Amino acid sequence: MTTPAGAAHGELDDFVTAVLAASWLLVGISTRSVEEVDDRVTLTQFRTLAVLADRGQTNLSRLAAELDVNASTAMRVIDRLVLVGHVSRSENPASRREVVLCLTPSGERLVANVVAKRRSEIAGLLTAIPPLDREALVAALRSFATAAATAGLRPAAPASLGW
Repeated sequence: MTTPAGAAHGELDDFVTAVLAASWLLVGISTRSVEEVDDRVTLTQFRTLAVLADRGQTNLSRLAAELDVNASTAMRVIDRLVLVGHVSRSENPASRREVVLCLTPSGERLVANVVAKRRSEIAGLLTAIPPLDREALVAALRSFATAAATAGLRPAAPASLGW
């Protein structure tokens, strides 16, 4: 016999499974969108580009903090992005000891193109969902994001950038 607590646990498990399935789908969309635009860039590198696109120029320490990685990891990612021409490094005129990182026009185009691909693919999927279900989905996703923020979780790049 199922108790109310057992039913709640089973229901929660169904929700977790649905969220995991949706996240797997979104990771696939994310991966494809980057690979189709520039197959030299990994998801980790794209995340770095998305943060730079959102935050503007920054130094390595702030970027590493935004990405929640150590500075040496961020530096390796930046080195690769500089090599392919998506990020530039320059001396900060206010503090010559500090290096400023920013997107190049190529990096800006890459982020814009990847975001456009992601938005297009997601929009195509959403058109297959009845309008009332789409409204419920938006409300549920907003509640999920609020719960994450309440728990102290935050995205490293805003949803507007397709991350």
